[in-house]
Amino acid sequence: MNALALSALRTPRLSVIVIGGSAGGIEAVSTLLAALPERLDVPVLVSLHIKADSKPQWPLVFRASRAPVFEAEDGELARPGTVYIAPPDYHLLVDVGSRLSLSADERVNMARPSLDVMFESAAWAYESGALGVVLSGANTDGAAGLAAIRARGGRAWVQSPETALAPVMPRAAISAVPDALVLSLGEMVAALSSWDP
Repeated sequence: MNALALSALRTPRLSVIVIGGSAGGIEAVSTLLAALPERLDVPVLVSLHIKADSKPQWPLVFRASRAPVFEAEDGELARPGTVYIAPPDYHLLVDVGSRLSLSADERVNMARPSLDVMFESAAWAYESGALGVVLSGANTDGAAGLAAIRARGGRAWVQSPETALAPVMPRAAISAVPDALVLSLGEMVAALSSWDP
């Protein structure tokens, strides 16, 4: 399985990684960010279901990341080798040309930020160059967005439900994208750690 995951990072050329989760997602994302290669040559976008009134300390939560981590700002360009996190209560989108945008539009799947919103925008902006990663979570957000990524030729990873703190989100993603690679966090880490951009 690790060989398949590693192959998915290489062909076709990867242009962006979009990662999302909910319950249990912060821990899972932290684990993945720690495994990113030092010479990361694509931007990484992250949406997590975080309460609007919370002010998480992103640099502390993701301090293990080898790549710089920032809260996304509206209108900025997504730079390769950088991690951008959706601020609480804003959808994070990416346009063609790698420009980020934030939206306070209505919640999708009862969530803002929504994985579906971010994934669908990445599908249109990057097509086959997008890798969508659905992690632990307690609702179905992300399933439709991951399907959109696959429909445009992108790649899909899903955390194996039995390894997720909350398996509802991974199960919904697998149901929507039956050919997604279903991987434990350890397998994702091994693929990312072995990836040589």
